[in-house]
Parts: sequence; C-alpha cells; structure tokens
Amino acid sequence: MGSKFYISDLHIGHENALKFDNRPFESLDEMKRVIIENWNYVVSDDDEVYVLGDFFWKKDDMEDVLSRLKGKIFLVRGNHDRLTDALVNRCEWIQEYAEIMDEDTRLILCHYPIAHWKNADWGAVHLFGHIHNGRDDRPFEKYAEAMRQSGRRYECYNVGCMLPHMGYTPRRLSELRKLGGYGEV
Repeated sequence: MGSKFYISDLHIGHENALKFDNRPFESLDEMKRVIIENWNYVVSDDDEVYVLGDFFWKKDDMEDVLSRLKGKIFLVRGNHDRLTDALVNRCEWIQEYAEIMDEDTRLILCHYPIAHWKNADWGAVHLFGHIHNGRDDRPFEKYAEAMRQSGRRYECYNVGCMLPHMGYTPRRLSELRKLGGYGEV
C-alpha cells in the first residue's frame, strides 16, 4: 500500500484563480502543466490522493488532466466541483465529508473549515481548503489561535494548493505537520 496525500483548491481552468490567489503562472496552461508535474513527481500509482474540493473549474480540462494524474483519487466535494462522467469514473469515491485513518491518526476531511470537528479533543486532525489567502482565512486563523491559547488540542491544516507550504503539490500528513497549519496543541 502506498502513501496518502492531500490537496485542495486546484481550480484547474479557472482564469480568475490566477488573479485572486496571485498564482505565479502566466497562463492556465502553465498552471495545469505545473500541477500535473508536481503531482506526478510525488505521487505513485499505488498512492491515494484526497482532493478536498474545487478540483476543476471547467469540465473541458477534466478528461485530459485526470488521465495524466497518478494514484487513486478521492474527492471531497467543494462548492465548485461539478460531477461529470470523467470525474465520477476516475475517482474512487466522491463525498461531501469524510473520516479516514492515516496510519494512527483520524482525519476529518471537508472542503470547508470546521471550527469544532468530531474528536478534535482526542487527536483527530482536520484537513480543509476553501479559504484562500486573504480575507477568507483571517477569522479562522484568529479562532485557531484562540483555541491554542485556551490550551485545547487543536490540529488542523489548510491544504489549498496555492499556500506556501503546499506549493501546488499534494502533501503527506507528516509534511503538513512540519510545513504549516493553523495549530497544533
């Protein structure tokens, strides 16, 4: 069995994502190429990749991109995910929310950040996307800091591809724990 990887908010084919995330690409084609290269550099065919929403913007790109990505893909739907035959056929499952185990850690997967997720006090880790750089992430960041200050266990990570710790590359939980997140207590 391979490794598990996590990523969200790829927004493949979304012209406005280049601007509102200040993505470092000259074109959508360049973004698509880099995402595919980065994905396939770290993911093998035996690995599992959990995409936490907003995978594609346009269905035109789906078949081509999905046929080129390595690994088994699991999709936790975001607000921009449109189900097509190509997406349904390529994904192992598509759900709105998921609870999985990654080695000995229970993960709560949702496109949207959850302030109080199931079993947070007992070690469950929350992975999410949806809130991009800027105004969207500030309230959650403040809340996470308040939870840390209260001494409660609070471990969660934004796996949005555009964030510095993600670098448009799927990441393992161990990498997320080293590279970034909203809090670990």
